Amino acid sequence: MRSAYATKRGVDALRAMWKGTISFGLVTIPVKLYAATESKALRFNLLHEPCQTPIQYRKYCPSCEREVESGEIVKGYEFDRGRYVTLEEDDFESIPLAARRTLEIVAFVHLSEIDPVYFDKTYYLEPGEGGAKAYALLRHAMELTGRVAVARVVIRSKESLAALRVFRNGVLAMETMHFPDEVRSVAGLTGIAQPELRPQEIEMATGLIESLTMPFTPERFENEYRKALLERIEAKIAGAPPEELGPAPEQGRVVDLMEALRASIQAAEGRRGADEPPRRTIPGLPGAPPASVPGVPPVPADVGPDETVPGRP
Repeated sequence: MRSAYATKRGVDALRAMWKGTISFGLVTIPVKLYAATESKALRFNLLHEPCQTPIQYRKYCPSCEREVESGEIVKGYEFDRGRYVTLEEDDFESIPLAARRTLEIVAFVHLSEIDPVYFDKTYYLEPGEGGAKAYALLRHAMELTGRVAVARVVIRSKESLAALRVFRNGVLAMETMHFPDEVRSVAGLTGIAQPELRPQEIEMATGLIESLTMPFTPERFENEYRKALLERIEAKIAGAPPEELGPAPEQGRVVDLMEALRASIQAAEGRRGADEPPRRTIPGLPGAPPASVPGVPPVPADVGPDETVPGRP
């Protein structure tokens, strides 16, 4: 179900949200920036239940005991409890930033060197007027070297690191990135342990990974919660009674890790369908020969999950 407004928005062409230049040494490339993703989350208005009227939110000053106009509102930074210093637009504009309207490339790296935790949001870059050849040259050079560009950029008064990479169909994509001090340390996590793992458990776990390994095809995945929620909304619009939900599947405590792994592998292979053969022989399943872990002697077929093998931990 899509509203007329949503349908109209869906056929609109992409609109540039930022215009500037890529600074590549002494070369400048005019570009336009477009958001590459959009949220499909369903939006709900908050209503007053008795009359079904949308709730209004008003800007109210408790000291003056009245509503305030937008022109009376300024930005304030709390430097001490209850004490603020206010900043005007001129204060923000006066900050000297070379990257204000420039994507300033500062380095080239391999994409694998950047941990995904640094990535924030994706944008498309399109060459502006007169920039097509320089854009194509940068793209081709990045393809040949297998590198991505690390840059600085300011979008909507916020400076970010960015990674420029070759996307698809000749398009350069830009990922805004967090600065290092914006990524939280893992030192505060206290539940990480290094328990002893038995070779049989490692074999079964790697077997489960193999049974679920396939090429990444985004089209295979769908927001199932959103789909079900839309179906519920359509049913309520039509006046249909809500569908009764069955009991949620039990998520019991894992008592036998080997049995849980074995059952998971069998379930994964079953979902592939009877006509599709398993990708490999999974150790621990009926009829499967013992597999091996590099550097560890193989497990004989007649050894149970709680038994040990000489030479194995």
